Amino acid sequence: MEIVVDSHTHTIASGHAYSTILENAQASKAKGLKLLCTTDHAPEMPGAPHYWFFNNQRILPRFLHDVGILRGCEANTLNTDGDLDLPPSSYQHLDWIIASFHEPVFAPSTEELHTEALINVIKKGKADVLGHLGNPNFPFDIKAVLECAKEHNVAIEINNTSLTGKSRKGSDSRCAQIVEIGKEVGVYFTTGSDAHFCEEIAHLDLAKALLKKYGVDEEKVISTSTSRFLNFLLLRGKERIEEFAELY
Repeated sequence: MEIVVDSHTHTIASGHAYSTILENAQASKAKGLKLLCTTDHAPEMPGAPHYWFFNNQRILPRFLHDVGILRGCEANTLNTDGDLDLPPSSYQHLDWIIASFHEPVFAPSTEELHTEALINVIKKGKADVLGHLGNPNFPFDIKAVLECAKEHNVAIEINNTSLTGKSRKGSDSRCAQIVEIGKEVGVYFTTGSDAHFCEEIAHLDLAKALLKKYGVDEEKVISTSTSRFLNFLLLRGKERIEEFAELY
């Protein structure tokens, strides 16, 4: 399984990452990626940039170092109503929205409340993908959430950093359950390095191995081709990106 899109990466703008968008793009080219999603943390995360940072992403060139740039954000799930921490004006400027739980923004609670929050995030229609769901601090009803994600065409991220044991320790077993149930349900998956330094870009081997272990069809892994990824965005109701015409 070849991966040509890294759908979760951070720059120095996130406050606790160490590379620029240019350095990330250069690393992406060196590692053979075709598309790079730049997804810095949304404003409620401590150290994150102001919302103008996201609204102004329209000035980013569509290609940096010959790698297509998808303008994105890792938004924070704020509450059980499924609200995210981006103002309405931001969405029109962004191609790719990850919704994630982060402990400083959403205090870990019960499985029932986590499930309610995730289902409401999906139903509100702002999130294109649910990020690093394996975090053991946020247990949820996996089948219920994944069935809802399938119904609303929201992708499920397999986060490589979660599988390394360096962050969100204990995620590996839950990620395995998510992949196993996700294959059964028929969700779309994507793969993100969650890079906070340019050398981590395209570190996706653990995610690939997990998807392979459970026999997930490549057609259900949208990061395996530019066409799959960009057409998934169309499925989500996003506008066609004309600069990427040859990649559809």
